[in-house]
Amino acid sequence: MRTSRWVVVTYTIIILAGIIAALPNALTSKQLAALPSWFPKQQVTLGLDLQGGSHLVLEVDAAALKTDRLRSLLDDVRGALRKERINASSARLAGDAIVVNIPDDVQRAKALATLQSLAVPVSGGLGLGGGKPDIEVTTADKQIKVVLTEAGQRDKLDAALQQSLEIVRQRVDQVGVAEPTIQRVGSDRMLVQLPGLQDPTRLRELLGSTAKMTFHMVANVANGEPLPRGVSMLPDAKSGAQYPVEDRVALDGARLTDARAGFDQRTQEPLVSFRFDSVGARQFAEITAANVGKPFAIVLDGKVLSAPSIREPITGGSGQISGSFSVEETVTLSALLRAGALPAPLTVIEERTVGPDLGGDVIKMGIYTGIAGFVAVVLFMVALYGTWGMIANFALLLHLILTFGVLTLIGGTLTLPGIAGIILGIGFGVDANILINERIREESKKGLSAFAALDNGFKRAYSTIVDANVTSLIATGLLFMFGSGPVRGFAITMFLGTCLSMFTAVSVTRILMAAVVRRKRLKTITIEPLIRFFPEKTSISFMKARYLGIGMSIFLSLASIGLFFKPGLNYGIDFKGGIQVEIATSTPADLAQLRSTLGGLNIGEVALQQIGSDGNVLIRVQRQDGGETAQTAAVDTIKAAVQKLDPSVKFERTEVVGPKVSGELAQSGILAVVLAALAMLVYIWWRFEWNFAIGAIATLVLDTTKMVGFFALFGLDFNLTAIAALLTIIGYSVNDKVVVYDRMRENLRLYKKMPLREIIDMSINQVFARCIYTSVAILLSMLPMAIWGGSAVENFAIPMVFGVFIATTSSIFIAAPILLLLGDWWQHRSAGREPSTAAAATKA
Repeated sequence: MRTSRWVVVTYTIIILAGIIAALPNALTSKQLAALPSWFPKQQVTLGLDLQGGSHLVLEVDAAALKTDRLRSLLDDVRGALRKERINASSARLAGDAIVVNIPDDVQRAKALATLQSLAVPVSGGLGLGGGKPDIEVTTADKQIKVVLTEAGQRDKLDAALQQSLEIVRQRVDQVGVAEPTIQRVGSDRMLVQLPGLQDPTRLRELLGSTAKMTFHMVANVANGEPLPRGVSMLPDAKSGAQYPVEDRVALDGARLTDARAGFDQRTQEPLVSFRFDSVGARQFAEITAANVGKPFAIVLDGKVLSAPSIREPITGGSGQISGSFSVEETVTLSALLRAGALPAPLTVIEERTVGPDLGGDVIKMGIYTGIAGFVAVVLFMVALYGTWGMIANFALLLHLILTFGVLTLIGGTLTLPGIAGIILGIGFGVDANILINERIREESKKGLSAFAALDNGFKRAYSTIVDANVTSLIATGLLFMFGSGPVRGFAITMFLGTCLSMFTAVSVTRILMAAVVRRKRLKTITIEPLIRFFPEKTSISFMKARYLGIGMSIFLSLASIGLFFKPGLNYGIDFKGGIQVEIATSTPADLAQLRSTLGGLNIGEVALQQIGSDGNVLIRVQRQDGGETAQTAAVDTIKAAVQKLDPSVKFERTEVVGPKVSGELAQSGILAVVLAALAMLVYIWWRFEWNFAIGAIATLVLDTTKMVGFFALFGLDFNLTAIAALLTIIGYSVNDKVVVYDRMRENLRLYKKMPLREIIDMSINQVFARCIYTSVAILLSMLPMAIWGGSAVENFAIPMVFGVFIATTSSIFIAAPILLLLGDWWQHRSAGREPSTAAAATKA
């Protein structure tokens, strides 16, 4: 059993590259600066939940964009008809269409050809170029109807999102947030992540504001008089006073070239000065010259910023906006005007903010619990396999280093669930080593030489390890597809951990074990535990308790279903929407006073929960009526009320999830769980046989219902993190069953005449120690996080501990008995068919 020198060299290069890539993460900024210029200095990017900051998801208002497009199209239709000397007054908006009534057939035919020429070919949606018109023009019953096509709406939405991305980027730059992440998400959304920003209130207003500025003349209408046609009442941005403003735009704000915050030299009041381009300057001069003495309204997003009277013609192409503004407001307004107007309003549909103090605490917690879990697993492996366990521990350490190295190289983001994924990966990484060591021990007991036992052990364990890892990758892949934010961070670290364990636990361990055998000239391999946890050989009749096991499992699952309905799951805001604010008060929090204050804000049901110390309180508020805008307004109200009670309060974490996002997340979560179960069913059916697949899926249903019952019984938040725990347990549950099934399949081939019941009992006894050892290793890796991790990870760590116990017991006491029942049923059915077949043959 010799390994090629080139393979060893390749492995060494990979390991060294991974160590070098991971090393910067263990160094301070000062130490990194002292390293040579050629040395890599890139570190893993910390997620906002670790370094603090704000996460906003904004959505383009497609309905407003469509309305604007229809109005613009109506102007185009009227202009085209006027040009052809066709009566344009009959053109009007009717729902989602523009209708033109033309009784004359000749005029109607001419108008039809004219309006059809307004159509512009746009992309078909697959990036294959133009070809589809943006509008559709049809005629019927002396009417011409112009409607927007799906391709046209999609093209406008895509263009609006691209333009909005650039404008948002400029606005964020104006505010000066360091290293922002601004990227497109789907067809109509964008993600804005702002590290270090604790209070995104002003920025949220900056991003959500359309900043569409227009200049209008104020109509001469006395109070109480009816408004003439073409005049609308618009509110003042500050006082709410109403102005009769002409609908016709005298000058568009798109002509602005610059806007700066400043102060009035006479009164020292904050104001915004602006400047037009050459065309705008000429139009501004003409308007002011023709309307001296008349009020002139400056309108931003439907509100009057200022309505000064024109004292004299303004020919310099510049002007000022004043009106009891604060300095911050002038800075924000000037930034909006400089960046330009958004093509459509942006709505904040999801907001998550974490304070830097909380992020720092989370990092410390992750490091401490991770080290504790790693040390516990290392000691356990030494207790199980002695010196050979140290080789497994070295592979485990290498696995940990390479995970950070690969994360650094791919530019991955490390989140709190990502840390949980790495810690859990430590436990899963041990699984392959336990399988290998147990197999080698079995082969050695058969009397094989050291190299033969090593070779056979790795060969026999390899297929089981691959099958087990594939099931984990299925769950992880679906979690990445349907998860978002930090949960995706968990999926990435779990995916990397699973793939890297195939390298470290199989390839590297094999080379190291072979090197030890060769160097020590061992004739045989003896793998004995320092502490014997189980007898060397067990002969338990597990199938005697099969009815008890299945009956107990069904009973617990039915009880869990009952708990699902009453009291039900404690859905987090990920799934039901709403507001969640974690505060840290300077003194022990007075929950009664806080409840009374928040209860009087007219924001619906408010729940308070003390977490950690006496000064840490979690405020939960139900989803607000009025959509996403009402949600963000309620956050400001809550913060103002809490600050009034305690001016020195710290807002550690804020989460706002609108109804649209919560519905999508709930749908994605359910879909991920269902698809994971189906994918694993197909895989097991393909790798084993139909009865194995049915046994696995039946057990999986029972395991999943118990997990849901556990969440309901203990009132843990059922959110995206809980879905991550559920999918991980599903993956582990199938992983565990694959190991048991693999041994059964092997024994079925070896002992073809042995009764199925005896084969199942023998197989379980052979893998019993391995199942228990793997489960204990995963529990040891997760227990520190479950005990000391705090509220941030309790929805993941605590259910994982329970889930590992459920998955292990179900593999032995449920999956195997179901397989026996199916096997017996199939044998009886086959036996029943044979006499009838024989009788038919005799008759013939």
